[in-house]
Amino acid sequence: MEHTKQGIQTKEDQIRDLAAELMQLARDTIVVNMRFLDVAVFALTPESREHLNGASTDGKKLYYDPLWLLLQSSDQPAFAMRLYLHCLFHCIFYHSFGYDKIGQQPLWDLAVDLAVENTILELSLPASSLPRDVELLTWIKKLQRDMNPESEEVYHHSVLWNQMGMSRRERKKKLPFTAEHIYRFLTENKLSPKEIEELEALSHRDEHISWKTVTQIIPNMEAFKKIAERVKADLKSFSKGKSKSESLSFNLSEATRERFDYKQILATFASFAEDLMINDDEFDYIYYTYGLSQYGNMPLVEPLEYRDVKKIRDFVIVLDTSASCRDGLVESFLKQTMSVLKNSESFFTKVNIHILQCDNQVRKDTVIRDQQELDGYLKQVKLEGFGSTDFRPAFAYVQELIDKRELDNVKGLIYFTDGYGTYPELMPAYKTLFVFMNEDEHRPALPVWAMSVVIEEESISD
Repeated sequence: MEHTKQGIQTKEDQIRDLAAELMQLARDTIVVNMRFLDVAVFALTPESREHLNGASTDGKKLYYDPLWLLLQSSDQPAFAMRLYLHCLFHCIFYHSFGYDKIGQQPLWDLAVDLAVENTILELSLPASSLPRDVELLTWIKKLQRDMNPESEEVYHHSVLWNQMGMSRRERKKKLPFTAEHIYRFLTENKLSPKEIEELEALSHRDEHISWKTVTQIIPNMEAFKKIAERVKADLKSFSKGKSKSESLSFNLSEATRERFDYKQILATFASFAEDLMINDDEFDYIYYTYGLSQYGNMPLVEPLEYRDVKKIRDFVIVLDTSASCRDGLVESFLKQTMSVLKNSESFFTKVNIHILQCDNQVRKDTVIRDQQELDGYLKQVKLEGFGSTDFRPAFAYVQELIDKRELDNVKGLIYFTDGYGTYPELMPAYKTLFVFMNEDEHRPALPVWAMSVVIEEESISD
């Protein structure tokens, strides 16, 4: 504590001390009421920063302007705790991850604020209540309804769902109110400037300025990723028998899931094959140019004309065209996958790629043999099916192609699906990867021989 020479506190000292007491009280209250957050709370240290005129976090410190905090708390006594929880959940939910690559940062800022505020409201802590929470909750409920329209167009005819053996609860399963889903909704459904302004006023607590400095934020976020795993584990025992932590669980699942580079995923399916090209690694240009200079057009050594490289030749992509998969998402996945495959490092001049469309039977098989066919197909993708889901017909069909020698050296099959279907019992002779778009604890278990990955919707969108 700083004092003047006379031992009397200055006004600035008093403001700083009062603000520090508020933050300390907020920390203590969080730990007492939510024991599963204790590790996270002590990993985020409050630090006073004058003239900031707000608050921000870099994943290590929670910076706040002491005067601003006191002014906010004068008519909102719970503001300090709300601010602490808000910033803490930003860190736990990994909201700053890839911030520099977000296409529309203002909408992402709003999406993460809404996700955090919804989680806090669901916890129903009186010590964190603010005067305008009712207005905010009304908005959140409206957004949730808009994100999950209960129409026949979306949920399809009940007879179809009965054929799939899905209960009404399963078919009406709500889209989790996570930052990723909110952001997707906001980018696809433009709100008016007035609506955006109102939502920001209700949900905004901190500035996200530190997230833009990648070198500063990444190490801190890596530490919080481990903390999020711990919180997720502790939450299960803390919330046993309770139903108030649904959004917290969904956001934790999103934060702690592995994030993959889709190019690296496809590389695991590449097979060694002979590619006709000069092998620069085994070619000595000294002898080559010396021979040309001494003997005219006669080099002393000829370059090797080929080398073994990992490239994709025989490959199968299966698109789940059942009623539960959205058309646009399937098309985005296909375009992104083929875009990756056709790059020079993984695509042969001549290929044999089968693109299957399958719901409860194989509806269509499109064979791609070169770049021209691929470009033509991507320009006019038309999906067929939209029935129930069964994975077995696609695998049986691929086996028929192998038996007919139409597929000679299949090394991989990628199946894009929501995961709700019947899996084959026997293990195929090639690698199989099931690609899911979101975490789902209720999804049927995969066979032991299958691999799976959850990728971000934004990573496959144009």
